[in-house]
Amino acid sequence: MVRLLISTGEVSGDLQGSLLIEALHRQAALRGVDLEVLALGGSRMQAAGAELLADTAPMGAIGLWEALPLVMPTLKLQARVDQVLQRRPPDGVVLIDYMGANVRLGNSLRRRLPTVPITYYIAPQEWAWRIGDGGTTQLLKFTDRILAIFPEEASFYASRGADVTWVGHPLLDSVASRPDRAAARARLSLPPEGRLLLLFPASRPQELKYLMPVLVQAAARLQARDPSLDVMVPAGLASFEQPLKQALAAAGVRASVVSAAEADTLKPWLFAAADLALGKSGTVNVELALHGVPQVVGYRVSRVTAWVARHLLRFQVKHISPVNLLLDERLVPELLQDAFDADHLVEFAAPLLDDPQAREAMLSGYKRLTERLGEPGVTDRAACAILDQLPPTPTAL
Repeated sequence: MVRLLISTGEVSGDLQGSLLIEALHRQAALRGVDLEVLALGGSRMQAAGAELLADTAPMGAIGLWEALPLVMPTLKLQARVDQVLQRRPPDGVVLIDYMGANVRLGNSLRRRLPTVPITYYIAPQEWAWRIGDGGTTQLLKFTDRILAIFPEEASFYASRGADVTWVGHPLLDSVASRPDRAAARARLSLPPEGRLLLLFPASRPQELKYLMPVLVQAAARLQARDPSLDVMVPAGLASFEQPLKQALAAAGVRASVVSAAEADTLKPWLFAAADLALGKSGTVNVELALHGVPQVVGYRVSRVTAWVARHLLRFQVKHISPVNLLLDERLVPELLQDAFDADHLVEFAAPLLDDPQAREAMLSGYKRLTERLGEPGVTDRAACAILDQLPPTPTAL
């Protein structure tokens, strides 16, 4: 028996973790390896075959103020996980994004299990942002190998002495077979003709507060311009479903909320049927680009967090959307903090609905992006690299 610990948090980490777990089981079976996976993650990872030690999917936050309510629950969770790992030490560890918690976990495991290989898959985007004079990273203190999903990520860590392998972006594996528009609209019970707007307001609880009201207002204005415009909103977590329904109803938006239980299954169909998306910055931006859906992106944190980041930490980032970061250009409109309001969203969204040239310019940029993300088979390549790291004789008891 070989035992792996995989640690991540938030909705996107849970999704990427589940895809990796499926690939690990596939590759372990080909090698005749009996694999056990322990996970800090969410229901998707559990469904993929992991034993869930703790549900970390709802525990994501960006910002100092926003993270305060999570401090005590996180510390309690870590103490409980430490007890489990003392009884059932892993033969290998895989960390996925989720920087704060995973850095603490990585340092702790390196002290307690110095010979156990630790792999970081989907490393935090330190290559894209800087704090102060920038250029520092904590990952190299405890990580044996980094599996990079972006070329820039690989270059950043390799230049600092890390053992890095660029495996490509895992979302490439999800676009190998895409439904066509007519089939997608039929699957979603939409009329054959018409336009669909998708909203992606939140994968973290704080985003419901700061992003959802603005996105809902923008959707109401776009639907007022075109009453036939359909609106659909995938819920990142089950707890988001009711607040989303209430906000849409209060704004007078005719819309459907896709339950969290169905969102992953229906995503390819939603993307195939969609004409435009408005949402938060994050992994979903790359998903939309790979599926050819024009988008406008925004983000907002509390004023306290924004002031600290700007004036005390001297946080710097050229772009907030991964699409723009990878292309190093402002292909996707971005609205940050005070600029993130319904007026600006509609200003940038309307041409992407009505102007064929504006749509084509963005879709052309998406093609250039796809060329930079590697080749399909990403999760299986990552799984092979992780299994290659494990010792010939398992140490777990």
